[in-house]
Amino acid sequence: MSKITTDFNDRTVEYEQLLNDFKQLLKKNNLKFTIQREVILETLYNSDEHLTPEALHHLIQEQYPELKTGIATVYRTLSLLEDSNVVTSLSFGAQGKKYELGAKEHHDHLICTECGEITEFVDEEIEKRQHAITAELGFKMSDHSMQIYGICKKCQTK
Repeated sequence: MSKITTDFNDRTVEYEQLLNDFKQLLKKNNLKFTIQREVILETLYNSDEHLTPEALHHLIQEQYPELKTGIATVYRTLSLLEDSNVVTSLSFGAQGKKYELGAKEHHDHLICTECGEITEFVDEEIEKRQHAITAELGFKMSDHSMQIYGICKKCQTK
């Protein structure tokens, strides 16, 4: 019987370390460290959701109304973070991407095609099987991502 885990609120990186790494990333890319960029990082760090750039922007505007953070800054910062593997994204085709900070334990996703709800999970048997397959085929896995699309329980009962 496989053990499925669905609680991923624990972070694998402390915020101060993440912030230091972010400052180095900005410096390496000849970009200035700004409060707007820090708020984007901090909001992602504290979120348990997968956020679109628009949802992230809206959240920042709600939490920091005095801070002038443009949507373009959100997009550029997310792009930099994704290119540097600090955040990961799930693509929803024409509906765009949803982002999450990569500071959680490894997990996979169930994605509802009706409401867009995302459920994170880890199944130890699936993980073992993936390692066995890569070993059997002589492939050295560095990372993987599994996304299962379908209709969630809530939408099935509608």
